[in-house]
Amino acid sequence: MGLVLQPYWNPGIRTPGPEAKGAMIGFGDVHTRAHIYRAIIEGIGYALREGKELSEKKSGVKITKLMVSGGGSQSDQAMQITADIFGMPAQRPHTFETSGLGAAINAAVGVGLFNSYAEAVEHMTHGGDIFTPIAENKQIYDALYQNVYKKMYVRLNPLYKAIRKITGYPK
Repeated sequence: MGLVLQPYWNPGIRTPGPEAKGAMIGFGDVHTRAHIYRAIIEGIGYALREGKELSEKKSGVKITKLMVSGGGSQSDQAMQITADIFGMPAQRPHTFETSGLGAAINAAVGVGLFNSYAEAVEHMTHGGDIFTPIAENKQIYDALYQNVYKKMYVRLNPLYKAIRKITGYPK
């Protein structure tokens, strides 16, 4: 519904810059709390896509598999939005508690249950549900990402700098 969020709540030193702030644009009389929540999910997705593209550019290696874990991966809707924004299948592992799983893998290798990490991973992990991009959604997300999201920081940067100058935050 045209509500776009830029999730720069923890600005970087160089990218996006210490003056960066979070922003939401496109409010209209149709928007509800549900739209705001969805815009947050989408904004995080756009930021992750931006990071993926930057990593590919810097490394010269194309990312070909998208795995999503953590609390958000429990939501089918969040997983579908992620697949649509990235334009590639998004898979969640069999457990969203991947930090705990990683610790268990380390322990299993450490105590000799498995001879290597590759062997432990092979036996202790398996994929879960896969969400395939919906073409119509991908097209809308691509247009919003290219024509709105990627331009927000550049256009809002003077306002972010003014906020920083007026308030002194962040130092």
